[in-house]
Amino acid sequence: MNGILLLGGHSDIGGDLLTRLCAGRPVVLAARRAWTLTEVAERATAAGATEVHTLDFEATDLASHRALVDRAADLTGGLGTAIVAFGILGEQRRAETDEAHAVEIATVDYTAQVSMLTILADTMTRGEIIAFSSIAGWRARRANYVYGSTKAGLDAFCQGLADRLHGTPLRLITARPGFVIGSMTEGMDPAPMSVTPAEVADAVATEITDGKGSTTLWIPRRLRLLAWIMAAVPRPIWRKMPR
Repeated sequence: MNGILLLGGHSDIGGDLLTRLCAGRPVVLAARRAWTLTEVAERATAAGATEVHTLDFEATDLASHRALVDRAADLTGGLGTAIVAFGILGEQRRAETDEAHAVEIATVDYTAQVSMLTILADTMTRGEIIAFSSIAGWRARRANYVYGSTKAGLDAFCQGLADRLHGTPLRLITARPGFVIGSMTEGMDPAPMSVTPAEVADAVATEITDGKGSTTLWIPRRLRLLAWIMAAVPRPIWRKMPR
């Protein structure tokens, strides 16, 4: 049972992490418009994947999640790694007045994640599940509170799930990066302690192969100090903070 499932096949971080883990292993890529995953599949093959399958995946179709995981397990002979890398940033200004968009962000970035993580933890027997939180969830800001609130909820869920899995052959690793410079944030000015998808992938891959059992990874590590400083900023000042 050494198959890899990448949920969110177009994810910069997910794709980079996949290439660091897939040598000698079968892979399933799941995303909207699965037929557009050719480049990702070619990267995985070049990195040593023994076979690459693609599946259509719609995160908001919660009823389809378990069947997709079961299919991925069948295709690979059993999953040993699941990378939950789907998500959207959304548009904060639009979400402030468009309730449908606010709910879309919440569904993709929180509800669908909870659904998929629950199914993976229920069906996988060993290996690792990787989820992606964010510094945005540490303390919600006026400039991105809709997205930030989903990451706060997801982070809390992951901490509890990681504790439930503690002592079993299956573990959940939650990556907590700072601002990630990638396709999702294209055109935005990088924030302090920004990282690239490759840096996030390196940190997670190192924890999987050489780590000491950490369940939460601050990326970069010094981001933890900034987070504690953020928590101490008085509310009147914090509400004026930019993204």
